[in-house]
Amino acid sequence: MQWGPGGPGPGGHGGGPFWIFGVVWLVLIAALIGTVIYALLRKTRRPSATESARSILAERYARGELSGEEYRERLSELS
Repeated sequence: MQWGPGGPGPGGHGGGPFWIFGVVWLVLIAALIGTVIYALLRKTRRPSATESARSILAERYARGELSGEEYRERLSELS
């Protein structure tokens, strides 16, 4: 059975090493899908309670609501 002018296979390529290109495309598509899933999961990750508390403390310190000593004292209590 002859599929193409040069032998078996679409277009008459006869197989050979051209199957590697299909594998490369599959790997690239899988890597792209994995990257998208990883990025979406990283975005939806919620910070822990300690991370939230540290962030709030840093904001209050930056606004001047806490002195440096108060900030360090409260931060050490979180650790």
